[in-house]
Amino acid sequence: MAIPMTRIMVPQASSSLRLSHLTLSKPTRVDSLCRCAPSELQPLRSGLSLSAGVHAIPHPDKVEKGGEDALFVSSYRGGVIAVADGVSSWAEQDVDPSLFSEELMANASRLVDDEEVRYDPGFLIDKAHTATTSRGSATIIVAMLEEVGVLKIGNVGDCGLKLLRQGQIIFSTTPQEHYFDCPYQLSSEGSAQTYLDASQFNVMEVKKGDVIVMGSDGLFDNVFDHEIVNIVTKHADVAESSRLLAEVASSHSRDPGFESPYALEARAKGFDVPLWKKALGMKLTGGKLDDVTVIVAQVVDS
Repeated sequence: MAIPMTRIMVPQASSSLRLSHLTLSKPTRVDSLCRCAPSELQPLRSGLSLSAGVHAIPHPDKVEKGGEDALFVSSYRGGVIAVADGVSSWAEQDVDPSLFSEELMANASRLVDDEEVRYDPGFLIDKAHTATTSRGSATIIVAMLEEVGVLKIGNVGDCGLKLLRQGQIIFSTTPQEHYFDCPYQLSSEGSAQTYLDASQFNVMEVKKGDVIVMGSDGLFDNVFDHEIVNIVTKHADVAESSRLLAEVASSHSRDPGFESPYALEARAKGFDVPLWKKALGMKLTGGKLDDVTVIVAQVVDS
């Protein structure tokens, strides 16, 4: 599953947007990438908000089309960030996997200030899913910040989020899988999960200076927690942090000798090299080739 940074929603980041510093691996496509929610032009209120940087690097085989991930960033209220990861196996049925994730994020961006959503990630996921008509499926994660410092998170599948405070990870979402490498997902098919039976919802207090790292599984399958902490703590600029995390994940994904989080989990679940290779001291190693989408957001004063 992967990302075409052609899928955020707004013409251009401006100095009036609290969620700023948008950074793409392919800047020539920015015009179709960022579009904020309609209500983002409302006067800002005092309190906490998010300053966010994004970066995405497509799977090496999907660079031309931009990948299959999608995301959006909105400055509505305290700020909203979201990532969706299109399920690649739809390509086997001649369905473009990027269409579902792209439309899902476009709908979420459009509905973020809808009264029926009530600024709740679960309702937003539900309404965006219901409004999506493309064939396909995707994992999704949404985080919404209240100005008073309450972060609300909803996710389905293995897109993830980590919350860092003073150089330590104090919270991580947990991937939801039917079995190894088969995550829960929203789908166009009636038999798939819905936000009610497949999603996790978390609510927590955040403070000024906290950092949120959100991404598709292309990030977390290839980058260890200590690497995330090291990059985020050394680089205060969220755009730089997001770029470096994406580049490290992409590099690890292409390294056949790297002991990646994905390889370690695969071996723990019983997936490994044939016995004759084990007898020669060999083992399953390497990163997981995938699209990599990263959002780094810092909690700041409005």
